[in-house]
Amino acid sequence: MSLNALTFPDHFLFGSATAGHQIEGDNIHCQEWYDEHHDERRKAAGKGVSGKACNHWELYRQDVDLIADLGHQAYRFSIEWSRIEPAEGQRDDAAYRRYRDLVERLVARKIQPWITVCHYTHPQWFQAKGGYAEERNIADFERHCDWMGRHFGDLAAGWILHNEFNSGPISAARRKINYLKAVARGALALKPHSKAPTTYAHGGHYVEPLRKTDPLDRAATEWEDWRTNEWVLHAFRTGEIVHPGVDAENCAWVKDAIDWWGLNYYRRHIVDARRANLHAPYPASSARRVLHNVPPGDRKAEHLAVDEMYPDGLLSLLLRRKDKPVIITENGYVGDDDTERIRYIQLHLAAVHEAIRQGVDVRGYCYWTTMDNFEWGTFVPRFGMVHVDFETFQRTPKPSAYWYRDLIQRRTLEAMT
Repeated sequence: MSLNALTFPDHFLFGSATAGHQIEGDNIHCQEWYDEHHDERRKAAGKGVSGKACNHWELYRQDVDLIADLGHQAYRFSIEWSRIEPAEGQRDDAAYRRYRDLVERLVARKIQPWITVCHYTHPQWFQAKGGYAEERNIADFERHCDWMGRHFGDLAAGWILHNEFNSGPISAARRKINYLKAVARGALALKPHSKAPTTYAHGGHYVEPLRKTDPLDRAATEWEDWRTNEWVLHAFRTGEIVHPGVDAENCAWVKDAIDWWGLNYYRRHIVDARRANLHAPYPASSARRVLHNVPPGDRKAEHLAVDEMYPDGLLSLLLRRKDKPVIITENGYVGDDDTERIRYIQLHLAAVHEAIRQGVDVRGYCYWTTMDNFEWGTFVPRFGMVHVDFETFQRTPKPSAYWYRDLIQRRTLEAMT
C-alpha cells in the first residue's frame, strides 16, 4: 500500500489514552480489584492481579511532564469513581485533590483533558448493589456525574461516560441497555456544570461476511452489526432502544444526549455463519502482525493480539458517523515490533484523513496507549508508545513516541510505500 503525504486540519488533536485501573496501581476499592483477589475463575484462567500497575498514582507528575515532552495535545484518562467515593456517600478529599492536581497540570502544559468517568471499573459497593444489572442503580452513577461536573467541569475538554458497553453477548442485553441509559443520564447531569462535549467510547466492531455472496454469512453479518453497533447508534439518534432479545422501548431523553461520537477501533471481524461463535479466522493472505513472546497458556494475551492491520474497517465505521463530531478514543498496536506500531498508526491515521475528506467531522485521535500497562489480567501485551519496566517503573519512550511527536509538530503524514 502506498501513502501520499496527508496534512491534517489545524484544529485536529493528536493525543493518547490510558485507563486508571490499568496504570495507577492499588485501586483497592473497585470491583475489578475485588475480583482479582476473590474470583477463583480468574485465577483458574491464569489471570494476574494489577498490583502497582505502572505506579501512576505516585508518578503522575512525572507522567504529565513526559506526555507534554512528547507533544501530545490531548490525553484521555479515567478518574476512578472508587477512589473518589470508596464507600457509598463518603468522598475521599485526598484522592480528589490528587486528581485535581493532575488535571490542572495537564491544562498548564496545554494538554486537553478528556476525562473518562468509568473505564470498566466502578466501586465495589456499587457492584454489591447489583451494578449496572439493576436499572435503579443508574441513579448512583447520575449523582456521581453531577459531582464530577461540579468539581472538574471548569477544566475538562471532553467527557467519555463509559467504555465499550455496546459489546457483549445477547444474554447481557439488559445490562448493556442500562449502560446506555447511564451514559445518557450521566451526560445530562454533566451539562449544567460543563461546556465540554460528552460522548462514550464505542467498541468499534467492523464486521464483514467471509463469503460476500453467501446469504447466511450476509445475514449473520447484519445480525452481528446490529447487536454490537447499530442498536446504540439508533438509540442516540432516535431515542428508540432496539436490542435483540428484549422488547423495544422509547426513551426520548436518550435522543441526542451525547454531543460527539467516540470510537475505539483495532481490527475487523470476519463473520462465518457456519461457526458457533460466528468468527472466521483471518485469511492466510493477510499481513498478520501477532503479539510477540506470548507465554504458553496466556489466553488473555493471545486474545489481544492484533492479527492484521485493516484500516478500511475504521474508515467504514467513521463514514457511519457524519451527523456529529467524532473523536478516536482508542486505536493501537500490540507487540514488540515498534516499526510495525508506526506502520499501524500511519495506516489508521490515513483512514481518518480519508474520512475527513469524505465529510466526517473527526476532531482528534488518541493512540492506545500512552505507556505499556496492565491489560485486565496480564502485563504481557505492550500497546504503549512508552516502555514500562514493571519492576522499577522506569519509563522509556520507544521510537514510535518520537515519531509521533514529530508527526504532531508537522501535522502531516509523510509519503509511505
